[in-house]
Amino acid sequence: MNVIRKQYSISEYPTILKEFLKWLVLSLVIGALVGVASAALLASLNWSTNYREAHKVIIWLLPIGGLIVGLLYHYYGQSVAKGNNQLLEELNIPKDIIPFKMAPLIFIGTVVSHLFGASVGREGTAVQIGGAIADQFSGWLKMNKHDRRIIILMGISSGFAGLFGTPLAGAVFALEVLLIGKIKYNAILPCLLVAVVSNSVSREVAHYLHVPHTNYIVNLVPKLTLINFFWCVLAGIIFGIVSTFFSKGVHFFAQFSKHIKYPPLRPVVGGFAIAILVYFIGTKYIGLGIPTILESFTTSMNGYDFALKLILTTFCIAFGFKGGEVTPLFFIGATLGSAMAFFFPLPIGLLAGMGFVAVFSGATNTPIACTLMGIELFGMDSGVYIAIACVTAYVFSGHTGIYTSQIVGTSKTNKYTTEEGSLLGKIHRD
Repeated sequence: MNVIRKQYSISEYPTILKEFLKWLVLSLVIGALVGVASAALLASLNWSTNYREAHKVIIWLLPIGGLIVGLLYHYYGQSVAKGNNQLLEELNIPKDIIPFKMAPLIFIGTVVSHLFGASVGREGTAVQIGGAIADQFSGWLKMNKHDRRIIILMGISSGFAGLFGTPLAGAVFALEVLLIGKIKYNAILPCLLVAVVSNSVSREVAHYLHVPHTNYIVNLVPKLTLINFFWCVLAGIIFGIVSTFFSKGVHFFAQFSKHIKYPPLRPVVGGFAIAILVYFIGTKYIGLGIPTILESFTTSMNGYDFALKLILTTFCIAFGFKGGEVTPLFFIGATLGSAMAFFFPLPIGLLAGMGFVAVFSGATNTPIACTLMGIELFGMDSGVYIAIACVTAYVFSGHTGIYTSQIVGTSKTNKYTTEEGSLLGKIHRD
């Protein structure tokens, strides 16, 4: 079917310019606020990690840290306890303005979790902070449902970009994560603008605080021959399957945590278990694990490194510790890719980089954003390898993912269910 693109008349350009200026101003304000918050989060996590590593005995206090987080959310944060899924639910069916308290609660909960040694990440924190800050503007400006969705997407974009230093990936991640298989292009300009602003502000503030973003280097990228192509596809399949284990792992451990009827006690029990385990295996698999991720680009890792990180992180998340899943997914993917270099005739750094973003792609159902992230972090030379791994992992991860409130916009098998079609109809009619 031929589609004729609408041609704007000269009389419409003042309206277009007004709309552009509106989103530009909001991008500058929201991007600046979220960028500062992202840099503050980076600095806080850097401090908590350094303090924990210098005073490792503090890990035995992880149950107390868990109790602090559990009580905080049980008595003050039940309305924001869903975290990232709450943002997605508000995007799908807008109801109430996201309470601003989501931002300080997730910030405190994440820093406490990292300080005492929980195996969690930071992306969820940045995205929730961004969403909570941005959505306040939709209330103050009395925006309609359409504009409010764009505002929340801007919050997600700015949080992601400000934390990881990847504005292109941040912009597309917000657009791609909402509906599996569909992208909301009507929000692409505001998301890109706010991601660029947030990234720039975050980098400047982080530099001032002496906590620059982590640099990852893929030194060697071979020519993409037919043989290398097949090795790349096979690696992507493995990355996709592992990403499903992560998603299912959270659900698996959550079934056990629910046997503890009083929610604040769940992270206490989980904290005891993690502290005892760390006593035997060391601190390599707790916190963000950035040193291990960096090492995986140059040194072949143990075949069990990714599995231990997967188990500890899914356990911590299921038992109520706060943070995020993405940096642990980076750890899992990078160490898995590095270990695969023993069997795959591809450079260690390239396989680590492929796993870094491909496992994330499979777990979040965002192959385009993850491909862009790989290019921004590792350079254009590795782009084709990154894209093949991310898309293959996405396909082989099924419809499972770490965000349970994601909706299947277009099935990976290109089929719609009646329920999905009905819900999408509601969204489009809004």
